[in-house]
Amino acid sequence: MTVTIRPSRAKGEVFAPPSKSMAHRLLICAALSSGTSRIRGISDSDDVRATLRCLKGLSIPYEISGDQVTVWGKSLFDLTPKNPLFAGESGSTLRFMIPIALLCEKEVCFTAKESLLARPMSVYETLAEEKGFLFERRENAIAVKGPLKPGNFRISGNISSQFISGLLFALPLLSADSRITITTAVESRSYISLTIKALAEFGVSVRWEDEHTLLIPGNQCYQSREISVEGDYSNAAFLEALNLFSGEVTVKGLAEKSLQGDKIYRQYFPMLEVGVPTLHIGDCPDLGPILFAIAAAKNGGVFSGTRRLRIKESDRAAAMASELRKFGATVTLYDDSVVVFPGSFHAPTEPLLGHNDHRIVMALSVLLSFVGGTIRGAEAIRKSYPTFFHDITKLGICVTEQEDSQ
Repeated sequence: MTVTIRPSRAKGEVFAPPSKSMAHRLLICAALSSGTSRIRGISDSDDVRATLRCLKGLSIPYEISGDQVTVWGKSLFDLTPKNPLFAGESGSTLRFMIPIALLCEKEVCFTAKESLLARPMSVYETLAEEKGFLFERRENAIAVKGPLKPGNFRISGNISSQFISGLLFALPLLSADSRITITTAVESRSYISLTIKALAEFGVSVRWEDEHTLLIPGNQCYQSREISVEGDYSNAAFLEALNLFSGEVTVKGLAEKSLQGDKIYRQYFPMLEVGVPTLHIGDCPDLGPILFAIAAAKNGGVFSGTRRLRIKESDRAAAMASELRKFGATVTLYDDSVVVFPGSFHAPTEPLLGHNDHRIVMALSVLLSFVGGTIRGAEAIRKSYPTFFHDITKLGICVTEQEDSQ
C-alpha cells in the first residue's frame, strides 16, 4: 500500500488503541486458565491474530465477538497438536508460545515469516542444551518438544525480555518451584512487569527475590477472568507526536498508573522540543523511530541503548537513518548509540520506504503531516495498529491510500 500525506493539522480526541503487549499476555493467561475468560479490547492487528492462531493450533477454543474474545481454557499437558503453529511476524507470539508448547510433551512445530525466524532465539537454544528439551531449527520452522522441568534458569537479559516472559507463563504450572536468574543488565524490565501483572490478574504469583532473580512457585493454577485490555502507550506516542507539529490532539483511554515503559515518551518529547538531549532507549526500543523523527525535525538528539533496534522488524536505526536523510537530516550510527543532527528540514524529494516496519511507517507519517510526501509499504501498520491512518484522518490529517497492484 502506498500512502500520500499532505501538510495538515491534527486536532481532536482519539482513543488509544488497545495494548498489543497486554493483549498477548491476557489471551495466553486465559488459555491456561480453568474455566471461561472474556477479554475485551482485542484489536484486529496481525500480531494478535498470530497469538490467537497459535492458541487454536494448541486446541484452545475461543470465540470472537467484536473486540471481545471468549476463551475456554484447558490443560495443555495432554494435548497433541497436529499442525504447525504459524506465528507470522510476531516475536512475542513465538517466544511466548515456545515454553507453553513444551508443557504438552509432544513435538510442536512453529512456522513463521522468514524475517522472524532470522531473529535471535539463542536463549531457548542454550536452555534446550542445558535442560534436555528439544529445540531444533528446521527449514523454515522451529520444532520443540518437552518436558519442560522446574529448576534454576540462567538467562541473558540484554537480548529480549520475551524469553523471560515466555518462561514465566509456563513455569508456575510445573510441579515444583523455579528461579530465573538474569545474568546481565535487564533491558525492557517494564515488559517483565507487564507479564507479572497479567499473571497476577489470573491468580498466579511471581516475585522478584532480588534485582536479578525471579522466584516462580510451582503447582499454581490460572483462574479465569473477565478483563479489559488497557490502552497502548507505544502506539499513542505517534498520535501525541502530532502535537509537536502544531497539532491539538488528546489521546484518551490510557491508564495513568500503567506499567508500560513506553509511557516515558511524555518525558522525552518535551526534552526533544526544547533542546538536544541524551536519551537512553534500551528500555523502550519501540519509541526509537518516533524519537529519531522528532529529533530530525527539531533540534537533534543523542540516543543510547540502540543495539537492540537492529533485531526488530527492520534494522530500525539504519532504516530511519536512510529515510531521515531524505528530509535533510544527518544520522550517525554507532554500535549502541545513534546521533541525529538536524539539517535544513524539508519535504522529501523521493518516496519514503516503510521497511516492512509498522513503527517506521507511523514515525514517517507524523513527519509527512508537517511537510507532505509519500510512503511505500505503508501496509506494515497492520502489524500493530491497523486503524492508524483512519484515526489520523479523523483528526484532520489529509491521507490518501492506494493499494499497490500485484
